[in-house]
Amino acid sequence: MTSETHTQLANFIWSICNLLRGPYKRNEYRKVILPLTVLRRFDCLLAPTKKNVLKVHKTNKERQESVLIPMLTNASGYSFYNLSKLDFPRLLDDPNQLAANLVSYINAFSPNVRTIMERFKIEAEIERMAEKDILFNVIKEFCDPRLDLSTEHVDNLQMGYVFEELIRIGSEQANEEAGEHFTPREVIKLMVNLLLSPEEDLHRPHVVKKIYDPACGTGGMLSVAEGFIRSQNAASHPILFGQDVNDEAWAVCTSDMLIKGESAENVRLGDTFTQDRFTIDEHDRKWTFDYMLANPPFGVEWKNQQKVIEAERKSLGYAGRFGAGTPRINDGALLFLQHMLSKMQPPADGGSRIGIVFNGSPLFTGDAGSGESEIRRWILENDWLEAIVALPDQLFYNTGISTYIWVLTNRKEKHRKGRVQLIDARRFFIKMKKSLGNKRNKIAEGVDNEPDHIGDITRIYGEFLDDATHTFENGTRQTLAVGKIFDNEDFGYRKITVERPLRLRFSVTPESIARLDQEKAFQALASSGKKNEAARQADIAEGRKRQEALRQVLHALLADHKAASANSDGDEHELRFMDREAFVLALADVAGQLGDRLCATEKKMFVAALGERDEAAEICRNRDGSPEPDPELRDTENVPLKQDVEEYFAREVLPHVPDAWIDHSKTKVGYEIPFNRHFYRYEPPRELADIEADIKGLENEIMTLLREVTA
Repeated sequence: MTSETHTQLANFIWSICNLLRGPYKRNEYRKVILPLTVLRRFDCLLAPTKKNVLKVHKTNKERQESVLIPMLTNASGYSFYNLSKLDFPRLLDDPNQLAANLVSYINAFSPNVRTIMERFKIEAEIERMAEKDILFNVIKEFCDPRLDLSTEHVDNLQMGYVFEELIRIGSEQANEEAGEHFTPREVIKLMVNLLLSPEEDLHRPHVVKKIYDPACGTGGMLSVAEGFIRSQNAASHPILFGQDVNDEAWAVCTSDMLIKGESAENVRLGDTFTQDRFTIDEHDRKWTFDYMLANPPFGVEWKNQQKVIEAERKSLGYAGRFGAGTPRINDGALLFLQHMLSKMQPPADGGSRIGIVFNGSPLFTGDAGSGESEIRRWILENDWLEAIVALPDQLFYNTGISTYIWVLTNRKEKHRKGRVQLIDARRFFIKMKKSLGNKRNKIAEGVDNEPDHIGDITRIYGEFLDDATHTFENGTRQTLAVGKIFDNEDFGYRKITVERPLRLRFSVTPESIARLDQEKAFQALASSGKKNEAARQADIAEGRKRQEALRQVLHALLADHKAASANSDGDEHELRFMDREAFVLALADVAGQLGDRLCATEKKMFVAALGERDEAAEICRNRDGSPEPDPELRDTENVPLKQDVEEYFAREVLPHVPDAWIDHSKTKVGYEIPFNRHFYRYEPPRELADIEADIKGLENEIMTLLREVTA
């Protein structure tokens, strides 16, 4: 079945929704379509062996379940079966009992299928359709010969495509995020190629590999990874594991596993953050996997899981999943990656390889010391990040933003140790003939005379060349840099805090004295927290008395200045100090003359009220004689890890601000991956003549339209 054919099949199935109009809203159609499609698939698969299953059951039904169930699955040829004499076509023979018979037919399935149907909540929809008198026509449509879903007509891979297309359409009509459930297959194929192409041991006879997806959706990544391994070695034995929080996606994925003969128990339902279903296995060992793949939802908020995640981080630290830190609350992407890293096998046991799809946020969001930066630091300092591939935009069904594949491993090849490969694959795409949601581009797979983008990107990755180039033939040949190699330290930096000294002048004038009343500490003198009214009023009165005494200190200081100025040519209206220490000493001296004494808090009050920044003033110093920093002049600089901080400071900072210094106690180490900076391509502006021609053309169009309006 071609891509066009499976889309046609999905559209035909969705057309059955026309019968649901009225009783159902558009956003409710998938409640019927998805479970009935799954049921029809099971029905078609079991049809050839149905008589044999019923015969085996009839002659062995008295046996214990532990004996009977293997006999029935062996007779059906699958890990599931149905013991009803009914099938989809025969359900139509008794229209009056259709609802009861359909429920009976579902309940006659093996327990693993019944669990799937329970998650779909299909019985409630059967009752609803029967009540609205549309059930018969809906089931009749599913019996249409064009809906023969046997493996002879629709193989497992194509059936996966059909399920995904149905979910995409249903999610669009429900205004939901279709991309939360599945990923474009060509993206998965690229990821699997990057992850598995270096693996030489896949060719070993009967090799066993465990593959895990913590946000498995409908299971597309698991299926493609399994297909790749089997294509490399037909005798291999990939074992698939997955978890998802969405009931519908889980039910479709589990159905797919059953159909392919995989263990449905390996796909588990629940929130990966708060209900990790893969902690300790049946042998009391920590769950680990050979390969892990994921496309977690972009920008997913984790506020509802915050309490559990923070508790695990606090109690377990690096022994748990989130020891390196937590990202901002509105994007939990890096939590998924930490979860996967916690399930890596030790290198001595073969290690693990991880592929995950992110948007741009995990590359650079978060300053030095933030959760995101600390997570990146942890990953890079442990030398787990192997490569990042920038993908074309408009590649996903639910978003047009830029996305990236991260490849990580704890068993790098020797030539990759301590290094990271960046691949700019944003030009590796072709336009789709028909867009699907926001998906307008696709990465070509080398079929139907299309370029082999997946092969090209995989080759660039495998060659591991610094400054690798690729020639594009989009109308004209163009050779561009697409691959660069960096040391891990290239992404690290020290964020240093640059301080400059505080310089204050103090002008004592009637206007500046009035500013004292605006200081909160000054206002607090005339307040009281006592509940007793008499005591409270006494405190307020005492405070007001102290306020007036402090005002008098300033007035006395200004009066002394006026008296001194009268005997000289000085300005008697302004008393100015260019040194904070001299100002404070003058205040203390005047207060002493008045028989008063200023406490440290009151001195700070005067400084805060009358102090103004002035570059010509003397430097304010602490008790040790060291300059005090001015918070308003404080700045930061990011110094690459490979550069000496003092040399950088002397070269880049001191020539501009000679009085600056570094506060080393505030230095933090940060990591970011500025992908765009490393692949920036200068595009010269258009010629002025071309721009003028366009403007004149637009002006002519506007004038033509105006003449049509006014005619």
